[in-house]
Amino acid sequence: MKKVQFSIVALLLLGAVACKKGYNSPSLTGNVSNAEAADMVAGSLSVNSNGMASVSDDATADAAVIVNLNPACGYTKTDSISRQSIPGSPYEYSWSLKYVYTLNCNASGHADNITGNLAFGGNYSGPNITATSAGTTVFTIAGLTTAAPNYVVNGEYKRTGSFQSKIDTTNKGNSNIDLVVTGLTLSKPHRIIVSGSATISVTGDVPKKGSFSYTGTIVFNGDGTATLTLNSIKYLINLATGVRVKV
Repeated sequence: MKKVQFSIVALLLLGAVACKKGYNSPSLTGNVSNAEAADMVAGSLSVNSNGMASVSDDATADAAVIVNLNPACGYTKTDSISRQSIPGSPYEYSWSLKYVYTLNCNASGHADNITGNLAFGGNYSGPNITATSAGTTVFTIAGLTTAAPNYVVNGEYKRTGSFQSKIDTTNKGNSNIDLVVTGLTLSKPHRIIVSGSATISVTGDVPKKGSFSYTGTIVFNGDGTATLTLNSIKYLINLATGVRVKV
């Protein structure tokens, strides 16, 4: 009988230790909420944070310039940009960017697409988050002919750096963002985003709180917004400002 009682007590003690260990273990999301992860995604999309909306506008504007030059196949162009917010703006930013473009031709020797890459670095203070980061983007631009009504951009946008949440100022750490864009369509001649989709991965860590990892999908709506689905929760993101609203 004693043996049975001892076994039961031992099991209870082991269970208590296991519960205590689980309670003290780091959060799998590093205490970074779904909404805060959505703010990081908004930063990878919006104009004021040098997101994909800004990159696609730069790239297609340069593509139009290259096509108008009517250069030979294999022509390359480099474009360096320094970009800062206007004093007094509600969202501040400062970015340095370097684009490199190459014109590619089809078998008939006519301009077919432009491939490009971008290296960038800088910082921004958005609606709910501040960040300092550096990154790269590789992309292909189709729709170069005058008969084509739209530019179509496919590519991958990556950035890594540090962040601090404005929602919970104790949430600060490192983040990595990987955005893969498919069929991002910009109408001519004003380069307005009309459609497209993307997948997104956001990872990182918060000291003393643990690591975090989120994945999601994005649909570009054609009205200056994008819909982000992150862990089955939907957000509407303003591509100009980075403001996100749960829907």
